[in-house]
This record gives sequence, C-alpha cells and structure tokens, in this order.
Amino acid sequence: MMATLQKSYSIRDVEELEEILSEPSEATVRDLASVKGDIVILGVGGKMGPTLARMAKKASERAGIKRRVIGVARFGEPGLQARLKSWGVETHVADLLDPEVYDTLPDAQNVVFMAGRKFGSTGQESLTWAMNTYLPTPVCERYRGSRMVVFSTGNIYGYCPVASIGSLEDDEPHPVGEYAMSCLGRERIFEYFSRKYGTPMTFARVYYAVEMRYGVLVDLARMVWAEQPVPLAMGYFNATWQADASAMSLRSLLHASTPPLALNIAGPELLRVRRIAEGFGALLGKPVRFEGVEAADSVLCVADKAAQLFGYPEVGVRDMMTWIADWVKHGKESLGKPTHFEDRRGNY
Repeated sequence: MMATLQKSYSIRDVEELEEILSEPSEATVRDLASVKGDIVILGVGGKMGPTLARMAKKASERAGIKRRVIGVARFGEPGLQARLKSWGVETHVADLLDPEVYDTLPDAQNVVFMAGRKFGSTGQESLTWAMNTYLPTPVCERYRGSRMVVFSTGNIYGYCPVASIGSLEDDEPHPVGEYAMSCLGRERIFEYFSRKYGTPMTFARVYYAVEMRYGVLVDLARMVWAEQPVPLAMGYFNATWQADASAMSLRSLLHASTPPLALNIAGPELLRVRRIAEGFGALLGKPVRFEGVEAADSVLCVADKAAQLFGYPEVGVRDMMTWIADWVKHGKESLGKPTHFEDRRGNY
C-alpha cells in the first residue's frame, strides 16, 4: 500500500488517511504475533489512539492471533465508538480520573497508556498535573501484572544546542514549563511502580507525530498557505509519520523492561523551519515570510536506539510534505489543534 501511495502523492479523504495510518508493516505483524494476550489502550480517543488501535487489530488478525483490542476513553467525540467497533476494536467507556472505574476495566496482559493532557494546560495546570502525574498511580495498581507502553514526550529533555547531536535517552531532563514538568512526573511515577511491582514498561518519547490533519509540518504548511509570517525562534525540530510512531510503539511491547526502557521515537532528519517553510512555499505556490531569528537551541533528539530495534521510519519528510501540501491546498479536514511548537516558554 505504501509504495502505491508514494506514487500517487495524494491522499483522497479521511477514510483513506485512516486506512493508511493504521496499516501495519510486516515487521509489526511479526512482532505482535510474538506478544501474548489482549491489548488495552487507555486514552484511545486522542490524536493517535484510534489508528494505533486499528493497527494493533489489523496486525493481530494478519498474524492469525485471536486477540481482543480494547479502547478505553470517555468518548466525547461523536461517532468514535462506532468507528472503532467497525474496525473490530472493542470499546469501554470510563473517566480514568474516577477511582471507581478501575474495578470495571477489562483485564489485559498488555497496556498502551495514551491518556494525558497538553492543550489548554495554561490556566488549568492542576488538571494537567492530575492527568499526567496522578493518573499513573491507579493505572499501575490496576495493571501491575501487565506489560506496558507509556506514551511520553521529548519535551521532558528541555532544550539542547542545535550544534549537538540532540538529546539521548539517558540525558538528564530539564523540562521547560508545567506541561513538560508534569510529563516528567508521569514517567517518574510509572518508573516507581515498575520497580515496586516488577512491571515491564517502555517509555515511548514521541517527537511530533505527523499526519494530514495535525502536526508541526501541518502548522507550517497552513501558515504558508495563509501567507502568515512563519516564526523562527524554535528553528529546528524532529518529526515522524504517525503510522511509523504507532508501529514502533506497539512493537516496543516486546522490549518492555523493569526499570522501564526509554525510547526516542522520531524521524532521523534534523528539520529546519526555514527550509521546510520554503519547501511548502514551492509546493503551494505561495510567498514565504518569516519573523524573528533562530535560537541556538531547540527540542531535539537522537532516535538511534529505536532505529536499531525497529529500523528507520518508512515514510520520510519529502513524502509527508507533498501529501500535506496537497491536503491543505484542497481545504481538507483539520483537527484544529496547532502544536504550538514555536512557544519557547512551554505554554500550551
């Protein structure tokens, strides 16, 4: 499917996009065949959750594994439950901040923890801390005997010099802003329970997953299309195609350990905002304007450890840019959630 897609340089609609984002590679099918037991995805209603759940179900079916894939969320988005069920993913409605729901959650040998809060944190910091730092405790108590993948973020590292190779998994964290601090708190709580109960875990530190409706590349394309000035202060970044991030996260179930294994999940390229914006200008036929100057540091990582385990992402930045430009130019759907990648104060 991917080879055909790369020749077409166009994704028709959301239905085709979600089909592509949930398509497992042969390696994903092979690795999930080696993972025993059902998979529960906590916080399945976010940006990545639905297609990750569908990928897990597809890969299991193609491997000939009879497995329940169960998505847990509040399900405030109309139609999401029905869509997941049509893909063979079971659903369970629960507000994970309610302590009474934990006795009702389904058993599973594998847990993908995607629950958390980023946008709207400024002004509601206490809720962000509750979601990101309190929530791990009841989850770890409920699933102490399971294997876990915990979604995290590269924001925990803070800034590193652009001239460096980027943050490595064992670098000392220096989070900027309460969102990033709460995400470090999330990891610390999970690590505590991993050590206490011997629960094997992987921390998937995802750097800017991208699809047609969301991501740093989408933000830049929309700025160029609207002929808005592109801010340069956060002048460099990493990004990865969402399907690659989902596949690596699911495959990392096989590598969960105690204490937890940390993995940077990102594309191999150091991307420069100026050059990406100029590339979108060419693709969209728009002039490009800039504001500000590039700082000497940014939120950057090296994802060599994940590449050694899983290989490099299947989709590179050139294809992502081409598909995004076509999508934006034709006015197709947006999630309406800018990443705020340009904010150097850590406010979201």
